[in-house]
This record gives sequence, C-alpha cells and structure tokens, in this order.
Amino acid sequence: MEEKIAHKIRLKQYCENILSDRIATTKQAMDNAQAAANEEGKSSAGDKYETTRAMSHLEKDMYARQLLAHQQDLQALHAIQVNAIYQSPGPGAFIQSTKAGFFIGAGLGKQEMDGKTIIFLSPASPLAQQLMQKKPGDAFDFKGKDKILEVY
Repeated sequence: MEEKIAHKIRLKQYCENILSDRIATTKQAMDNAQAAANEEGKSSAGDKYETTRAMSHLEKDMYARQLLAHQQDLQALHAIQVNAIYQSPGPGAFIQSTKAGFFIGAGLGKQEMDGKTIIFLSPASPLAQQLMQKKPGDAFDFKGKDKILEVY
C-alpha cells in the first residue's frame, strides 16, 4: 500500500514539475514578446511600426492566456489528494488497464516516467469522466475496448 501511495506522489510531483516548467517557459515567451514590442523603433513606414507592435501585443496576450491556464492547472493539481488508496477512479487515482496506466491529476497526455508510459488526464477530460463511472473489472473505450485491472 505504501508503495502505491509513493507511486502516486511521484506522479503528482512529475505533473507539478512539467506545469512549473511550462509556466516558466510561457513567462519568458511573454516577456520576450513585450520586449519585442518595446524595441520596435518608429520608422518612416509608420504602418509597419504599428503592425509589428500590434502583432507583438497579440503574441503577449496569447502567452498571458496560456500562462493563466497553466497556473490554474497547477492550482487544481495542488488540491488533488494522492495520500489515499481509492476503490474507484477519481482525481488523484492511478488506474491500470489492460492497455495503459492512467493518472487523473493534470491533462499532460502521454508521458514517459520510470520507463513506463503513463497517460496523465485532467479530471475534466472526457476519458477521465468515463473512467470515474467505472470500477476494477469494468470495460471502457480506449483505442478499442479496454478493461480496468486495478485502481489505487
């Protein structure tokens, strides 16, 4: 039981590390876009100057939205408890099926961890919602028919 909880703690930490990296990368990209907008010098072609500044501001706004989404994902992940063994899939649960391992915590998709492929799902994702209505032994649709072997 302790090794299952330790496994889930490592999965959650893995998610936190990826989301933190994404936050740092997005902040840097946002700062670069702002710097590009600030550095654009006024030229004799005023329209080019205005267009370039507008494009830089749009890029900065796009990164700001991404940053907010990453921060919200990290905040939601922090609220998820992994220190318990679950009987059915839910946030903080690890699900082993015949085809894959799933962790319901953050929507990172397919990742390699400790030499194994884990599919990291957001609790709001359609697949996670489907899994949350199942229990060990139940079948579900994932690349064809799949079956839950274990939940913890």
